[in-house]
Amino acid sequence: MADPSSYRPKPGQIPDSPGVYKFRDEHGRVIYVGKAKSLRQRLSSYFQDLAGLHPRTRTMVTTAASVEWTVVSTEVEALQLEYSWIKEYDPRFNVKYRDDKSYPSLAVTLNEEFPRVQVMRGPKKKGVRYFGPYAHAWAIRETVDLMLRVFPVRTCSAGVFKRSHQIGRPCLLGYIGKCSAPCVGRVTPEEHRELAEEFCDFMAGRTGAYIRRLEQRMHDAAEEMEYEKAARLRDDIEALRRAMEKNAVVLADATDADLIAVAEDELEAAVQIFHVRGGRVRGQRGWVTDKVEAVDTAGLVEHALQQLYGEESGDAVPKEVLVPALPDPVEPVAQWLTGRRGSRVDLRIPQRGDKKDLMATVQRNAQQALALHKTKRASDLTTRSRALEEITEALGLDSAPLRIECFDISHLQGQDVVASMVVFEDGLARKSEYRRFQIKGFEGQDDVRSMHEVVGRRFRRYLRESLKTGEWAEETAGDEPGGEVPAENGDRPKRFAYPPQLVVVDGGQPQVAAAQRALDELGVTDVAVCGLAKRLEEVWLPGEDDPVVLSRTSEGLYLLQRVRDEAHRFAIAYQRGKRSRSMKAGPLDTVPGLGETRKQALLKHFGSVKRLRAATVDEICAAPGIGRKTAETVAAALAATAPPAPAVNTATGEIMDDAEE
Repeated sequence: MADPSSYRPKPGQIPDSPGVYKFRDEHGRVIYVGKAKSLRQRLSSYFQDLAGLHPRTRTMVTTAASVEWTVVSTEVEALQLEYSWIKEYDPRFNVKYRDDKSYPSLAVTLNEEFPRVQVMRGPKKKGVRYFGPYAHAWAIRETVDLMLRVFPVRTCSAGVFKRSHQIGRPCLLGYIGKCSAPCVGRVTPEEHRELAEEFCDFMAGRTGAYIRRLEQRMHDAAEEMEYEKAARLRDDIEALRRAMEKNAVVLADATDADLIAVAEDELEAAVQIFHVRGGRVRGQRGWVTDKVEAVDTAGLVEHALQQLYGEESGDAVPKEVLVPALPDPVEPVAQWLTGRRGSRVDLRIPQRGDKKDLMATVQRNAQQALALHKTKRASDLTTRSRALEEITEALGLDSAPLRIECFDISHLQGQDVVASMVVFEDGLARKSEYRRFQIKGFEGQDDVRSMHEVVGRRFRRYLRESLKTGEWAEETAGDEPGGEVPAENGDRPKRFAYPPQLVVVDGGQPQVAAAQRALDELGVTDVAVCGLAKRLEEVWLPGEDDPVVLSRTSEGLYLLQRVRDEAHRFAIAYQRGKRSRSMKAGPLDTVPGLGETRKQALLKHFGSVKRLRAATVDEICAAPGIGRKTAETVAAALAATAPPAPAVNTATGEIMDDAEE
């Protein structure tokens, strides 16, 4: 535990102006990012008597080892920089909203020649119009199915579209009237785009005028005794009304607004958002967060606004945002939202009427989401904590291993030897930290030697990265020749800069001894090592003749098994991928500088590798995109890999020469 006075800036060093600050731990990792109207006042509040700080703030300042700041000119710039740094560094003590799921949206790809209606998840793409998000993908498909009767827009994939165009016959939707079949030219690109834009207008809430036009056309058709046409229009109107009923009217004045509600307790908070467009609820989403920093409702609202609109622009930011509490101060946030939208955005608390009633509904949803989350997670938190405690006690560790790294070796009969490193933090897999290794130090099969190499390489990287924060003396990390030059102090640590408290290896005594020897050679003494043998699920410690036997019902053993199995899965997946690529490799894959495009051009031009091998340099130059230097390289490489002379059947004199494909 660090003493905050050891890194407290000197009086007068901190400027009295707006800015953003970062706390870093002893390894240089950013653990907290904040902004302030006055950096001097805000940072001074962290260095008061520890007894007067909030428990979470106290934990943060005692975990930190340094603080730095960046001065900006306005509070709006501070808000923008804070959001960017939180996204970049992912600080452990900042509020981070966890989406329970990846919410689907209804998307219209207006950036294509023939726009397509589809369900999309993940980051938004330029030129695509989005509606939602929705709670379930099936809700989107039901709505689209009803609307395709009126707006027969393309919904097929690029492959299906291309196939239908080639054979001159539309898919089933084209035959039943739910697609205008642009693939076979039933409508022009301009007519199809007009249909897609009408679909977007209807989904955006401009429904009344369109339905009235359809009703007028139905009456006109009936008066002209075109009863079949009138019946079709009647069915279209009914389909649109059924689609509209799925999004009930909640605000009579066709308001475009987002409503945000927060339900919280001492440890966690749930946020619910209703997206209202054209007076109708068009989407709903929710997040849950651990309150790892001392933050009130207004602060949670501000974080939610950053999460919602940090990557959005234009109409994706509504004209009005209704919240339960206003950020303090509210002006910079309102200006930031206005800048994202490009026009004025009202940020306020609803006081009366329909908007206040709807906010109460959103609030109830937030409370239910928090209660459901607690019900699902309570046993999970308890189990993980008990597992870490059992591991700590069984291995005789000083503290719980909050970061566990596990290594496994994989190969196929000594070929394509690879290794994996998986990371578990607080008992949960952290897949962004997974790493893969190729064994480079020797050829053949030797799991013990491979484990020594991989653990050594991982911790050499750790020592090199530690130089950037000054944690280790320079000579300590000089074990590996040709090491990296330490970066400037402003650079953040890289992917191997954070040490684990526990290293787990897949194997028994030999593998454990190899991993411990690698750590001893590097002088790393604060990382524990153990191994988990598959045969009897025994836990082995360095230098011990007898294993540690954990109960079969032990949560600690179960966690170690999950870590080991995940490392095994990750290593096998990597090894199989390498083997698959090597099996598919051909003679042209060994030609330096020859990419996939020119390789395909050569094969298309000559028809086979056999004909290409028999060609002269001038003939190879005749292939599209192949110059003389490349042709000479190809000819030399193919000559070096020429197949042996064909076998001859001595009984018949037949040459047994199989043509190369």
